[in-house]
Amino acid sequence: MTKVLVSDPIDQAGIEILSQVAQVDQRTGLSSDQLKEIIGEYEALMIRSGTQVSTDVIEASDRLRIIGRAGVGVDNVDVPAATKRGVLVVNSPGGNTIAAAEHALALLLSLSRHIPQAHASTFSGSWDRKKYVGNELYKKVLGVVGLGKIGSHVAKVANAMGMEVVAFDPFVSADRAQQMQVSLSSIEDLFKKSDYVTLHLPRTSETENLVNSDLLSKMKPNARLVNCARGGIIDESALADALNKGVIAGAALDVYAQEPLIENSPLRSVKKGLILTPHLGASTSEAQENVAIDVAEQIRDVLLGLPARSAVNIPGLSAEIMDSLKPHLQLSETLGLLASQISGGHIKKLEVRLQGEFAKHPSQPLVVATLKGLLTSALGDRINYVNASLEAKGRGINVLEVKDETTPDFSGGSLQLTVNSDDGSHCLAGTVFADGELRITSIDEFPVNVAPSRHMLFTRHRDMPGIIGNIGSLLGLHNVNIASMQVGRRIVRGEAVMVLSIDDPIPPDLLASVLKIKGINEAHPVTL
Repeated sequence: MTKVLVSDPIDQAGIEILSQVAQVDQRTGLSSDQLKEIIGEYEALMIRSGTQVSTDVIEASDRLRIIGRAGVGVDNVDVPAATKRGVLVVNSPGGNTIAAAEHALALLLSLSRHIPQAHASTFSGSWDRKKYVGNELYKKVLGVVGLGKIGSHVAKVANAMGMEVVAFDPFVSADRAQQMQVSLSSIEDLFKKSDYVTLHLPRTSETENLVNSDLLSKMKPNARLVNCARGGIIDESALADALNKGVIAGAALDVYAQEPLIENSPLRSVKKGLILTPHLGASTSEAQENVAIDVAEQIRDVLLGLPARSAVNIPGLSAEIMDSLKPHLQLSETLGLLASQISGGHIKKLEVRLQGEFAKHPSQPLVVATLKGLLTSALGDRINYVNASLEAKGRGINVLEVKDETTPDFSGGSLQLTVNSDDGSHCLAGTVFADGELRITSIDEFPVNVAPSRHMLFTRHRDMPGIIGNIGSLLGLHNVNIASMQVGRRIVRGEAVMVLSIDDPIPPDLLASVLKIKGINEAHPVTL
């Protein structure tokens, strides 16, 4: 039976969805060694931020097909290792958007009005109204670093509160920023002019310690900084120093370079102006249920052979694209598989040419599907949409993609593959009819019109009397039934190709006999 491991606390709504298709084992608090020891039993792993899915864990997983992170960040998953292994990694990019944005806003307000300190003082019996005079957010400048879903929502609410919002995000156009009532700025200018700065970035090699002593020194002395995004974006030693020396007035952090916050963290030395919360950004009951349902549904779908909505390691292959391009992806994979079986030797180069209507579709999914088909004969179940591009690169296959919007012979456009190998080159083309039916339309520039079938035989021969009859008789003697036959030629009695759809595979001894027939130059059995 299919088994799913849930190694972090997950809302029960997610467990119920997983239970529809698999045996669900909830085993939280596992050490890395314990996880490595048992992961080989499972097809799917569902986690939150607690479980560290390292290279060692992934390499110990013989059956693992999908890792689902109930949340946005996947920095606790070795995504490159998962990709190399062909393991899909999914997350829930929108499930905790509101929760994280509201927590950032709550920290902004808490910094402005000294709420934690005032609470502690009042609770202890004091009544220090003058000591905790705060500042209004109204008409202040808020710098938003990162205008993704969470940053955009913070900007929207801040605008409604009467703040002036400036933002740094190199991937947002000026028109989009104007629609959001946001002014774009360089990151240096943003830190200089902002009264408050809130961070909404992933942690990457480019963003690690982005906020350092140099950037902090550019801030106003009364400015305040909030981070509810990812730990490690702020140099924590530099921040502690800036707060202790009065370089900035305050900071509020929900995330840290190491979690839980280590005992000797420099942040613990800060005497005033600092609010710390234990990674509560997504900790609302609504968000926990939303992300659990979202990721559990994706795991369920993948286990049932359906696409995931939010795969982080299949760029360009969203569930919507896979659904809308389903027959085109099938054609791409079929032609790739066919090309691998009629090409001999090491494949050096693949050209994928999209013509007519095909050129209007996203190309990357079609190229990935082609590579999956091309490598299936060699790698079997190890190859999938996740690792196809990586495996091709590792094998030194040079992939060239060409878009040609000129209209070919078929109104629906065509997909053409050219494969160069040690034994020469082969060129295949195909199309998708309006009803979704696939057709192979050309083999080495010989015109054909063939529906792909499970077992096929391709020959390259001289167009001469007796060839078709000899092959038919030979297959009949070996009890191989022919379902259909098609011949493509350019000139009479010149070179030709023949495609046979057959009910059974061609055994090696029969193939050897076919190659002995006078006029046969090549013969390639194919299983699709």
